[in-house]
Amino acid sequence: MESTEDDIRRQIQVRSSLALILDRQRLDAVLGPVRQQFEEDLKALTDAEQDSKELKSAKRSLLFEKIEEEIQLPFPAGTTATDDETPVVKDSMTKQYVKKAAEAVYKDLVRRKIAVEKRRPDGRGAEEIRQVTCEVSVSPRTHGSALFTRGQTQIMTLLTLGTAKEGQRIDDLSLESERRYMHHYNFPPYSVGETGFMRGPKRRDIGHGALAQRALEPMIPNLEEFPYTIRLVSETLESNGSSSMGSVCGSTLALQDAGVPIKAPVGGIAMGLVKEGDDYVILTDIQGAEDHLGDMDFKVAGSRDGITALQMDIKITGVTQEIMSNALAQAKRAREFILDKMAEVLPESRGQLAAHAPRISTVKIDPEQIGLVIGKGGETIRALEADHDVQIDIEEDGTILIYATEGEKADSAIAAIESLTKTPEVGDTYTGKVVKTTQFGAFVELKKGTDGLLHVSNVGPGRVGHIEDVIGRGDVLDVLVQEVDKDRGRIGLKLIAKHENGNLVQPEELIERAKDAPPREREERPPRRDGGGGRGRGGGGRGRGGGRDRD
Repeated sequence: MESTEDDIRRQIQVRSSLALILDRQRLDAVLGPVRQQFEEDLKALTDAEQDSKELKSAKRSLLFEKIEEEIQLPFPAGTTATDDETPVVKDSMTKQYVKKAAEAVYKDLVRRKIAVEKRRPDGRGAEEIRQVTCEVSVSPRTHGSALFTRGQTQIMTLLTLGTAKEGQRIDDLSLESERRYMHHYNFPPYSVGETGFMRGPKRRDIGHGALAQRALEPMIPNLEEFPYTIRLVSETLESNGSSSMGSVCGSTLALQDAGVPIKAPVGGIAMGLVKEGDDYVILTDIQGAEDHLGDMDFKVAGSRDGITALQMDIKITGVTQEIMSNALAQAKRAREFILDKMAEVLPESRGQLAAHAPRISTVKIDPEQIGLVIGKGGETIRALEADHDVQIDIEEDGTILIYATEGEKADSAIAAIESLTKTPEVGDTYTGKVVKTTQFGAFVELKKGTDGLLHVSNVGPGRVGHIEDVIGRGDVLDVLVQEVDKDRGRIGLKLIAKHENGNLVQPEELIERAKDAPPREREERPPRRDGGGGRGRGGGGRGRGGGRDRD
């Protein structure tokens, strides 16, 4: 899952050694012309600066005066005034050399302040982290949301949960697969004070999103533990250094806010490096200017137990084992500090999903009862889906997955399925509809395919002459299972109450109604199939000979 700092260090050492052994000649062949061209450009730039002492002095004075203010902004913003404030230059000097000279001076000042004076542009120490604030549930309708702010970098991460069938389908040269955890990163122009078209994600955005996704992927629960598809979207609201690591922190908080049972919180930090000769300074939580003018951008993400993802962008030929070890150790301290800040807001995942999150519930039934839930031609399962506004999937082993937009709908569907598949036992109560009445009682449908008999003697504490005096077909009753004869398949019921116009009528009141009911005439038997009728089995008399001539 996670890798410790020592594991990362050993892996880097092995790979670096192999690269030096196998690619030495190829690297020399490639770097030779590049180094020569660089030296020529540097000489031209140096000569240009020496040709204009007036320009060099003016630029240094301007930058020293505004260094405390300008150095905290991206470099182009600090040099936008060069074209307008440039003194008169010699005809041989072009604006290109002027800009390069200003950039060189600016870079030299920043690096000297950091490496020699041990002073960062905004006054922080080498290991000092900008102010960190965290918020959760910032969006009322999303399934999970968080706002992570570190200095001038602010990320809002939104989470959406979907069913297991809604994963991203990936069709490449190998077999088709599905991805149930996705992270998308957006970097709109306004996050850095610019304007522009809001088009699709660029290569940088895709890379940052993939890095944050990889950092959290080991912590996502498997499908059996959490049968949902998870999509995270990190919106960069403001950016001044390491927005990708901010999206890692925001994603962790959004997952916890949504109630996703992640294995451990994950935080991220961006480390920097300024190396002058043998002296170097490792910077924690670099901002834009330090990233632009420094020698390394080293992103490290992980939990308290280890590293889950890292990425290094380096501008120098390489770093020593000592620098790498110190950077990893420094990153671990910073990561733990950020995780502490996140834990102050939400120490662990919420115990339940958000109110608007889809509910995916699981019910286990006997595989022999699958047909009972599906019904004839799917009639029962379609009725369940329509009545409770859910989607139902049934596996061959009897596992039933219920997808609902609200928890109440899922709960009602579960109750209906459990009621449908549960075998009635003595003491159980049911609410059912009367499907048939006879002289000796009424048959009540307890569930689909299961009826019970409410005998006339069990209506209430008194005598009822005829069941239809108090109960008719279609009435809704609350009944208690009083007897279960499994051998004969009979269920005896006792009346609890009758539903009537939104009210519950107690058995005592029904008995009083029965007393006031008019007497009923004795019903005759229905005619026989041979056309006879009455008890005489003939023409209606009591004799046995009517209508039975043998001629």
